[in-house]
Amino acid sequence: MITTSKITMRFSKTALFEDVSVKFVPGNRYGLIGANGSGKSTFMKILTGQLEPSEGTVTIGPGCTLGYLRQDHSAFDEYTILDTVCMGNPKLWALHCERELLYSKDELSDEEHDRCSHIEHDFGEAGGYTMESEAATLLVGLGFTEDLFGQSMTVLQGGFKLRVLLAQVLFGKPDLLMLDEPTNHLDMESIEWLVELLQDYKGMIITISHDRFFLNQVCTHIADLDFHEIRLFPGNYDDFTIASLEARELQEKQNQKVERQANDLKAFISRFSSNASKAKQATSRKKTLEKLEIVKIKASSRVSPFIRFKPKKRLGDKVIEATAISKAYDKSLFSDFSCTIGPEERVAIVGKNGIGKTTLLNILCKQLESDSGQVLFGETVQVSLFPQDSSTLLNAETPALDWLGRFADAGTAEVELRSFMGKMLFKGQDVLKKTGVLSGGEKARLIISKMLLEGGNVLALDEPTNHLDLESIEELNYGLSLFPHTLIFVSHDHRFIATLATRILEVTEHGIIDYRGTLDEFEAWKKAQKTR
Repeated sequence: MITTSKITMRFSKTALFEDVSVKFVPGNRYGLIGANGSGKSTFMKILTGQLEPSEGTVTIGPGCTLGYLRQDHSAFDEYTILDTVCMGNPKLWALHCERELLYSKDELSDEEHDRCSHIEHDFGEAGGYTMESEAATLLVGLGFTEDLFGQSMTVLQGGFKLRVLLAQVLFGKPDLLMLDEPTNHLDMESIEWLVELLQDYKGMIITISHDRFFLNQVCTHIADLDFHEIRLFPGNYDDFTIASLEARELQEKQNQKVERQANDLKAFISRFSSNASKAKQATSRKKTLEKLEIVKIKASSRVSPFIRFKPKKRLGDKVIEATAISKAYDKSLFSDFSCTIGPEERVAIVGKNGIGKTTLLNILCKQLESDSGQVLFGETVQVSLFPQDSSTLLNAETPALDWLGRFADAGTAEVELRSFMGKMLFKGQDVLKKTGVLSGGEKARLIISKMLLEGGNVLALDEPTNHLDLESIEELNYGLSLFPHTLIFVSHDHRFIATLATRILEVTEHGIIDYRGTLDEFEAWKKAQKTR
């Protein structure tokens, strides 16, 4: 069990949260949610002892072991991938290192001989003989092949390093598992594997995530950081959404009832306070009025942008026609793939990381040349693009307002552009920030703003939810659901795909699967294929 007592965290004069007293109970799996900048990661670092709170205390139950998903991706560069995972169990790793050292010596002292007679027992009791096979199982589940196990961590890019660190913390089997955005850089297959593993996990879990599918599948409780406090809700993310909305509506109705009662009392007092026969009743109602209390509904730290895509030009019947396209780098990604994408289709491109999803999207949108074949657009097509790497669009030294102004209609006044950016959550002087200093979420909202101004009739998005908070993801999801024309997107967000896609292109090692149907239908079809 882990409890906090009156935790307060201030930076300068600004309080992220105040007097937070919560109890996290063994066996539960908590989703820690809140708006970007509300203090989720800070709170988790306080729980793990990495940060000292301004006030208050954290108490962890005696003997409780704690595992935390590291964010320092270079901490284990001198070790192999398999060894890095095994280090997740410090006691076992220490025994392993001692055993290896003893057996590497040509001559042993009497004391070392004596230790050798005991270390095999200790090593076996700690799980040493299955250590490497268990670590390998975790790595395979996260998409690694056996030929990588003995290689240095330096051969991996950031996203894959994060997977190894995730395997490391899972290998330790701590009583309390703390995960800060564990689904970042994971593909759908790896996320589903992680979901299954965490559902069976016996210890307590506290996780920060903006993946709604992950929160719904894993969490038994939601810890909501809002109003500078944390409130616990039983159930998953969807349960929390309903419960919090109902609680707010109930409080608003109660306040309206109190206001009506107060107005009635004021009217009676005003009318009869000077009437001798009604003086007693007026006095009684004054006392009742003084006791009435309207509960102030705090302003939430959650704010949502306003996203509505309005195409400027009608889209004709012919949209995109790809004929026998192929692409290879060190190896072939896909070859001789043909498809025709029509109006009103919503095409999700899915597959493992590094398999070629972005490449396929860019070729279909004429952002990249294929090695062979051709892609033709219909005459009316106007593509608006959201790239995975924002640096391909943004100039780091240009203020956000100036950069966005390039996509506005001629004659658009600065005050209009500022108002538009306000709807996308750029307030006051935020619009003058250089794009290079914007957060990941701000950059994503700025590029979406660009798409809104462009008014394209074909939208192409590559991992648009990566840096957005839950509120912005929900709004983007809703805005795209209302878009009347063609949509092509790459995503690993299960719910995003499930609620939008009418067609799935899965890029695999053996070619591209073109399935006309929803994600649920596609997954059911794949399961049926495996059982044949």
